[in-house]
Amino acid sequence: MIKTPFSAGLKRAEKMALFRARAVSSSLLRSCLRAPSRSLSTGAGEMVESKEVPSLKSMMNQMLTLDISSQYGSCMPLSNMRIGMNIHNIELRPGQGGKLVRAAGTSAKILTEPNRSARYCEIRLPSGEKRLIDKRCQATIGVVSNPGHGTKKLRKAGQSRWLGIRPTVRGVAMNPVDHPHGGGEGKSKSSGKHGQVSRTPWGKPTKSGYKTARTKKRKI
Repeated sequence: MIKTPFSAGLKRAEKMALFRARAVSSSLLRSCLRAPSRSLSTGAGEMVESKEVPSLKSMMNQMLTLDISSQYGSCMPLSNMRIGMNIHNIELRPGQGGKLVRAAGTSAKILTEPNRSARYCEIRLPSGEKRLIDKRCQATIGVVSNPGHGTKKLRKAGQSRWLGIRPTVRGVAMNPVDHPHGGGEGKSKSSGKHGQVSRTPWGKPTKSGYKTARTKKRKI
Protein backbone atom coordinates (compact mmCIF):
# COMPACT_ATOMS: atom_id res chain seq x y z
CA MET A 1 0.00 0.00 0.00
CA ILE A 2 1.39 3.40 -1.02
CA LYS A 3 1.50 5.96 1.78
CA THR A 4 0.59 9.49 0.75
CA PRO A 5 1.14 12.70 2.74
CA PHE A 6 -2.65 13.05 3.04
CA SER A 7 -3.10 9.63 4.69
CA ALA A 8 -0.18 10.30 7.03
CA GLY A 9 -1.75 13.60 8.10
CA LEU A 10 -5.05 11.88 8.81
CA LYS A 11 -3.40 9.27 11.02
CA ARG A 12 -1.49 11.97 12.89
CA ALA A 13 -4.73 13.92 13.52
CA GLU A 14 -6.51 10.77 14.74
CA LYS A 15 -3.71 10.06 17.19
CA MET A 16 -3.83 13.63 18.57
CA ALA A 17 -7.63 13.47 19.01
CA LEU A 18 -7.39 10.12 20.81
CA PHE A 19 -4.66 11.46 23.11
CA ARG A 20 -6.74 14.53 24.02
CA ALA A 21 -9.86 12.43 24.69
CA ARG A 22 -7.89 10.13 27.00
CA ALA A 23 -6.44 13.09 28.89
CA VAL A 24 -9.86 14.71 29.42
CA SER A 25 -11.52 11.44 30.49
CA SER A 26 -8.73 10.67 32.95
CA SER A 27 -8.92 14.11 34.55
CA LEU A 28 -12.71 13.84 34.91
CA LEU A 29 -12.40 10.37 36.41
CA ARG A 30 -9.82 11.56 38.95
CA SER A 31 -12.01 14.48 40.00
CA CYS A 32 -15.04 12.19 40.46
CA LEU A 33 -13.20 9.49 42.40
CA ARG A 34 -11.32 11.90 44.62
CA ALA A 35 -13.11 12.03 48.00
CA PRO A 36 -13.56 15.39 49.73
CA SER A 37 -10.88 15.87 52.33
CA ARG A 38 -11.80 16.55 55.94
CA SER A 39 -10.55 19.27 58.22
CA LEU A 40 -7.24 18.52 59.91
CA SER A 41 -6.23 19.63 63.39
CA THR A 42 -2.64 20.51 64.25
CA GLY A 43 -0.89 20.19 67.58
CA ALA A 44 -1.28 23.90 68.33
CA GLY A 45 -5.07 23.57 68.23
CA GLU A 46 -5.52 25.26 64.87
CA MET A 47 -8.00 23.90 62.37
CA VAL A 48 -6.82 23.60 58.78
CA GLU A 49 -9.62 23.11 56.28
CA SER A 50 -8.88 22.01 52.75
CA LYS A 51 -11.06 22.91 49.77
CA GLU A 52 -13.58 20.31 48.67
CA VAL A 53 -13.51 19.16 45.06
CA PRO A 54 -16.82 20.03 43.28
CA SER A 55 -18.86 17.11 42.00
CA LEU A 56 -19.44 16.39 38.32
CA LYS A 57 -23.11 17.45 38.54
CA SER A 58 -22.27 20.86 40.00
CA MET A 59 -19.58 21.36 37.34
CA MET A 60 -22.05 20.56 34.56
CA ASN A 61 -24.68 22.92 36.02
CA GLN A 62 -22.11 25.70 36.24
CA MET A 63 -21.05 25.15 32.63
CA LEU A 64 -24.65 25.24 31.43
CA THR A 65 -25.44 28.46 33.28
CA LEU A 66 -22.31 30.17 32.02
CA ASP A 67 -22.93 29.35 28.35
CA ILE A 68 -25.95 31.40 27.23
CA SER A 69 -25.78 30.25 23.61
CA SER A 70 -26.53 26.67 24.66
CA GLN A 71 -29.82 27.79 26.26
CA TYR A 72 -31.44 29.37 23.18
CA GLY A 73 -34.89 27.84 22.77
CA SER A 74 -34.98 26.50 26.34
CA CYS A 75 -38.10 27.13 28.43
CA MET A 76 -37.56 27.74 32.15
CA PRO A 77 -38.82 29.96 35.01
CA LEU A 78 -37.64 33.56 35.17
CA SER A 79 -35.89 32.81 38.47
CA ASN A 80 -33.33 30.66 36.59
CA MET A 81 -32.47 33.41 34.09
CA ARG A 82 -30.09 36.34 34.27
CA ILE A 83 -30.36 40.07 33.74
CA GLY A 84 -30.11 41.32 30.15
CA MET A 85 -31.35 38.11 28.48
CA ASN A 86 -33.75 38.27 25.52
CA ILE A 87 -36.86 36.15 26.07
CA HIS A 88 -40.25 35.54 24.44
CA ASN A 89 -43.49 33.58 24.98
CA ILE A 90 -43.83 34.84 28.57
CA GLU A 91 -46.48 33.70 31.02
CA LEU A 92 -48.59 36.19 32.96
CA ARG A 93 -49.47 33.69 35.71
CA PRO A 94 -47.54 30.52 36.65
CA GLY A 95 -48.79 27.54 34.67
CA GLN A 96 -51.14 29.60 32.46
CA GLY A 97 -49.13 29.30 29.26
CA GLY A 98 -47.31 31.87 27.16
CA LYS A 99 -49.26 35.08 26.52
CA LEU A 100 -46.76 37.88 25.84
CA VAL A 101 -44.19 38.48 23.06
CA ARG A 102 -45.22 35.81 20.56
CA ALA A 103 -45.21 37.75 17.27
CA ALA A 104 -42.57 37.13 14.59
CA GLY A 105 -39.20 38.73 15.25
CA THR A 106 -40.08 40.10 18.71
CA SER A 107 -38.36 39.71 22.07
CA ALA A 108 -38.44 41.14 25.59
CA LYS A 109 -35.53 41.99 27.89
CA ILE A 110 -34.99 41.26 31.59
CA LEU A 111 -34.13 44.48 33.43
CA THR A 112 -33.66 43.24 37.01
CA GLU A 113 -31.79 40.27 38.41
CA PRO A 114 -34.46 37.59 39.11
CA ASN A 115 -32.42 35.98 41.91
CA ARG A 116 -32.18 39.21 43.93
CA SER A 117 -35.82 40.27 43.61
CA ALA A 118 -38.36 39.10 46.17
CA ARG A 119 -41.15 37.87 43.93
CA TYR A 120 -41.41 39.92 40.75
CA CYS A 121 -39.04 40.52 37.85
CA GLU A 122 -39.10 43.68 35.71
CA ILE A 123 -39.29 43.06 31.96
CA ARG A 124 -39.30 45.52 29.07
CA LEU A 125 -41.74 44.54 26.32
CA PRO A 126 -41.23 45.30 22.57
CA SER A 127 -43.60 48.28 22.90
CA GLY A 128 -41.29 49.87 25.48
CA GLU A 129 -43.63 49.16 28.39
CA LYS A 130 -42.08 47.86 31.62
CA ARG A 131 -44.02 45.24 33.55
CA LEU A 132 -43.47 43.32 36.77
CA ILE A 133 -43.99 39.59 36.22
CA ASP A 134 -43.88 36.80 38.77
CA LYS A 135 -40.48 35.11 38.58
CA ARG A 136 -42.20 31.71 38.85
CA CYS A 137 -43.64 32.28 35.35
CA GLN A 138 -41.87 30.51 32.51
CA ALA A 139 -40.47 32.00 29.32
CA THR A 140 -38.38 30.90 26.35
CA ILE A 141 -34.87 32.21 25.84
CA GLY A 142 -34.10 33.92 22.52
CA VAL A 143 -35.88 35.90 19.82
CA VAL A 144 -38.88 34.71 17.82
CA SER A 145 -37.89 33.66 14.30
CA ASN A 146 -39.01 35.12 10.96
CA PRO A 147 -38.24 38.82 11.65
CA GLY A 148 -39.09 39.84 8.07
CA HIS A 149 -42.72 38.76 8.33
CA GLY A 150 -44.04 42.32 8.70
CA THR A 151 -42.15 43.66 5.67
CA LYS A 152 -43.28 40.94 3.28
CA LYS A 153 -45.37 42.19 0.35
CA LEU A 154 -48.02 40.18 -1.44
CA ARG A 155 -47.34 39.61 -5.12
CA LYS A 156 -50.94 39.66 -6.34
CA ALA A 157 -54.52 39.89 -5.12
CA GLY A 158 -54.95 36.12 -5.23
CA GLN A 159 -52.21 35.65 -2.63
CA SER A 160 -54.31 37.47 -0.02
CA ARG A 161 -57.21 35.12 -0.88
CA TRP A 162 -54.89 32.17 -0.22
CA LEU A 163 -54.40 33.58 3.28
CA GLY A 164 -58.15 33.69 3.88
CA ILE A 165 -58.54 37.49 3.51
CA ARG A 166 -61.68 38.53 1.63
CA PRO A 167 -62.01 41.80 -0.35
CA THR A 168 -62.86 44.97 1.59
CA VAL A 169 -65.62 47.14 0.06
CA ARG A 170 -66.04 50.74 1.22
CA GLY A 171 -69.36 51.79 2.62
CA VAL A 172 -69.63 54.90 0.38
CA ALA A 173 -69.49 52.61 -2.66
CA MET A 174 -72.64 50.73 -1.58
CA ASN A 175 -76.34 51.46 -1.83
CA PRO A 176 -78.30 52.99 1.07
CA VAL A 177 -79.95 49.62 1.81
CA ASP A 178 -76.56 47.95 2.26
CA HIS A 179 -74.68 50.49 4.39
CA PRO A 180 -75.37 53.75 6.28
CA HIS A 181 -72.68 55.45 4.18
CA GLY A 182 -74.24 54.40 0.87
CA GLY A 183 -76.20 56.44 -1.62
CA GLY A 184 -75.81 60.00 -2.82
CA GLU A 185 -75.13 61.53 -6.22
CA GLY A 186 -71.73 60.80 -7.69
CA LYS A 187 -68.74 60.64 -5.34
CA SER A 188 -70.47 61.70 -2.17
CA LYS A 189 -68.41 62.18 0.99
CA SER A 190 -71.34 62.90 3.25
CA SER A 191 -71.33 59.43 4.88
CA GLY A 192 -74.94 58.79 3.94
CA LYS A 193 -76.49 61.65 5.88
CA HIS A 194 -74.74 64.98 6.17
CA GLY A 195 -73.23 65.72 9.56
CA GLN A 196 -73.26 62.20 10.99
CA VAL A 197 -70.20 60.31 12.21
CA SER A 198 -68.90 57.18 10.55
CA ARG A 199 -70.94 54.10 11.34
CA THR A 200 -70.71 50.36 10.99
CA PRO A 201 -73.02 48.44 8.62
CA TRP A 202 -75.31 47.93 11.63
CA GLY A 203 -75.52 51.62 12.53
CA LYS A 204 -73.14 51.84 15.52
CA PRO A 205 -70.53 54.66 15.69
CA THR A 206 -67.10 53.38 14.67
CA LYS A 207 -64.72 56.01 16.07
CA SER A 208 -65.95 57.28 19.42
CA GLY A 209 -68.91 55.06 20.28
CA TYR A 210 -72.12 56.33 21.74
CA LYS A 211 -71.98 59.51 23.79
CA THR A 212 -72.66 58.77 27.43
CA ALA A 213 -72.08 62.24 28.95
CA ARG A 214 -75.04 64.46 29.86
CA THR A 215 -75.98 66.98 27.18
CA LYS A 216 -77.03 69.59 29.75
CA LYS A 217 -75.36 70.24 33.06
CA ARG A 218 -77.51 70.13 36.13
CA LYS A 219 -77.93 73.35 38.07
CA ILE A 220 -76.95 72.98 41.68
